[in-house]
Amino acid sequence: MLGRRESPPNAGLGRNHGSLRSPDPPRPNGRSPQGGTNPRLRVRTLLTRGTNPSGPSTSTLHLMPEAPSYDGRGLVNLMAEIETRLTGSAAWTGLEESKLVPEGSTYVLVLFDGLGTAQLDHPDASLFRSTLAATIEAPFPTTTSVSKATIATGLPPSRHGLSSHLAWMEEVGQVVNTLKWVNLKGVHVDFDYPGLLPSPNLWQRLRTAGVEPIVVEPGPFSVSPLSRVLFRGARFEGYWDQREIVDATLDLAAQPGRLIVTYLPEVDFAGHVFGLESGEFADAMKLVSDVWDRLLTRIPPDVVLLGTADHGLAGFSEKQKILVRDAKYDRLRFGGDSRGVQMWGDPGLMEELASETGGILVDPGPLLGPDPTPAARSRVGEMVLIPPDDIAVIPKGFDKRLRSYHGGLSRAEVEIPLLVG
Repeated sequence: MLGRRESPPNAGLGRNHGSLRSPDPPRPNGRSPQGGTNPRLRVRTLLTRGTNPSGPSTSTLHLMPEAPSYDGRGLVNLMAEIETRLTGSAAWTGLEESKLVPEGSTYVLVLFDGLGTAQLDHPDASLFRSTLAATIEAPFPTTTSVSKATIATGLPPSRHGLSSHLAWMEEVGQVVNTLKWVNLKGVHVDFDYPGLLPSPNLWQRLRTAGVEPIVVEPGPFSVSPLSRVLFRGARFEGYWDQREIVDATLDLAAQPGRLIVTYLPEVDFAGHVFGLESGEFADAMKLVSDVWDRLLTRIPPDVVLLGTADHGLAGFSEKQKILVRDAKYDRLRFGGDSRGVQMWGDPGLMEELASETGGILVDPGPLLGPDPTPAARSRVGEMVLIPPDDIAVIPKGFDKRLRSYHGGLSRAEVEIPLLVG
């Protein structure tokens, strides 16, 4: 049986896309301030499904949630806007409000892992709120490896092909954790890491145009498989403490004709491990706010300072976690995330799991962006289970210990800030 601790309510999905705007951030659990399903989340499409006489009731149609924006209000559009500013053209469409990104000789983009617009409600986020120019949207799945691949290529997941956190990789015949490049048992997976993303990526296009791309990341990441996937063509500069983050970024920004992407993982780590209401999370918010403050104070006048996130965070109590432990579900292959569970196998079992968890089943392909490539499509499930906003579904091999999750389609996960210094 499922390890269900309480009967979850159904929740609406999708977003009513408007223009880029200053946000009215939701609470960290993705619910509206009134405590019910957020009224701005709407289902926009119905998809028919086949019947399964031996399975659960099939009278309900599939509900198709609206994909994140890839046409002017997304992370991919921000990257295209920066590329256009630096080179005169881009591989994708820029922001619908291009004036949000100022002109400059060099650009610094600070990527705050996990700092969704929902997190700007935190008491220690006042500096972020004061520099918030707009709310944009992370790609689907709303997870770090997918969003960082979008930054590295300037393309949506449908085109760059790194389309899951836990992705089915046909080349090795396993579901692979694309952050750590291990399988679900924690065993290292060898892969052609530099060859995963399409070429030329953003870094290579910038170099061709005479712009130097530089990534500023924690020092230990320099030799990681994910860095080998993401940073082909970019210069890697490692940092080892908080002061080095600022000093390295500012030193590199002193020269014109550069794009510097500085990555801070603290908010995401604290949210996952300790929870959004913890003292450790408050400390992480203070740390990244201090970095942002020192960059704002010292950034040269001809350098454009921008900030954003790869996704937001949604908190879950133990009662809001549904553990998939019934042996019958071992016949399914699972991937993706606890907020967007990708599945391969028996459609009847998928329907049954969706019914038991209160979620909906949809084809993940359209959620990745326009015209998915064969590689992108092969790495996501035949179907994806989108749980209610306040439920995390945790199959075997997924981490049940976390206090926060992401990877789904709630406002708390999808909506990210565009900060302008």
